[in-house]
Amino acid sequence: MNALAAQALISARRALHQRGELAVRVAFYAIILVIFSALWSAAAGANGGSISGYDAHSLLWYVAAAEGSVIATKPRMIESIGWDISSGAIVTEMLRPASVVGLRLAAELGEALVRLVCSLAVGGVIVWLYVGQPPSAAGIALFVPASFLAVGCNLAAQHAFAGAAFWLRDARSTWFLYQKLVFLLGGMLLPLEFLPTALADVARALPFASMAYVPARLASGHVEPWLLLVQAAWLAGLLACAGGVFWAGERRLEVVGG
Repeated sequence: MNALAAQALISARRALHQRGELAVRVAFYAIILVIFSALWSAAAGANGGSISGYDAHSLLWYVAAAEGSVIATKPRMIESIGWDISSGAIVTEMLRPASVVGLRLAAELGEALVRLVCSLAVGGVIVWLYVGQPPSAAGIALFVPASFLAVGCNLAAQHAFAGAAFWLRDARSTWFLYQKLVFLLGGMLLPLEFLPTALADVARALPFASMAYVPARLASGHVEPWLLLVQAAWLAGLLACAGGVFWAGERRLEVVGG
């Protein structure tokens, strides 16, 4: 645990020192937020001020939370991990007396949390100036731990998906599929309540909703504490899945010789 904590701290410091990359990411998030703010404000106004229980005010806080929670992770992480696996670079990491996936998750978590805090700080200011304070103080209080759990779920799931490269030797198609699942079924692009009922029910039963929809739902003023329990359960399951995939993949490399 000390090694994992040290790895996360080192990565967080590295992210803070990469000011250019951090500034570009936050600026990109701010631009997206401004565009979506105008879009959803117009949509809510054209629909009499409310869509499926969301008015313009709550929709903009939803968008800020959903986009901020997802943008904290690297956009092409699955592809990058897949390349490390297929190229054999990961073999050197297997020589360390520590879990490969554990150290990788700790490193990514340290960087992601820095990006999360910076992005949400900027996003919060933009939305506050645009539509005013959050719909619910209790919802924002729940959103804070939910955003951290969302990042954890996202990182664990990406490592689990990327582990397919131990067998497929290419994670580009896996990355493409994962991205679309988070965008649509994860509630990043729009609240799940906007989807057809059957599809929304399926989306809520999948782990992707824990990565964007849950923190955004809470930030939009819907005080539903039980959603944190759902996230925690998915985080435990996804961490176990990522660990299992990497364990099986590493055993395969040892057997076939890379």
